[in-house]
Amino acid sequence: MKKQIAIALATLLLAGCGTGQDNQPSKNVTESDLLHHNFVLQSIDGILVNPQNGQIPSIEFGEKMHVSGAMCNRFFGQGQLENSVLTVKNLASTRMMCADPQRNQWDQTISTLLSNGADVSLNAHLLILNGGGHQLVYTLKDWVQ
Repeated sequence: MKKQIAIALATLLLAGCGTGQDNQPSKNVTESDLLHHNFVLQSIDGILVNPQNGQIPSIEFGEKMHVSGAMCNRFFGQGQLENSVLTVKNLASTRMMCADPQRNQWDQTISTLLSNGADVSLNAHLLILNGGGHQLVYTLKDWVQ
């Protein structure tokens, strides 16, 4: 329990560091900022995301903005990034029912967010996706360090 609280506080503090408190516009996120990076999900709407059955939800950006990842189900599609808004039209995913009802809801959240377009900010090692009243906070965790 203490570890979860510490992670929650660290996530909130780090997320707060990039909120533009100095009233300066945030840097426009470009494809090169995201390409070849893997991010693991830390929280959705302030709720900490814990690994389930060894699976940690993630999002990854490959060649030519191929977006792939997993929540409960795996998803993938061709992304487009314009003015720091990430859109993945024709997002495809597996269609398994998750044991955790919250993960089922989060599958729908990420699908809707990416299909409709998510505002993207990248601060240090945090990737934040905002849209449709939801905020997903990811931490950089590349496959090769």
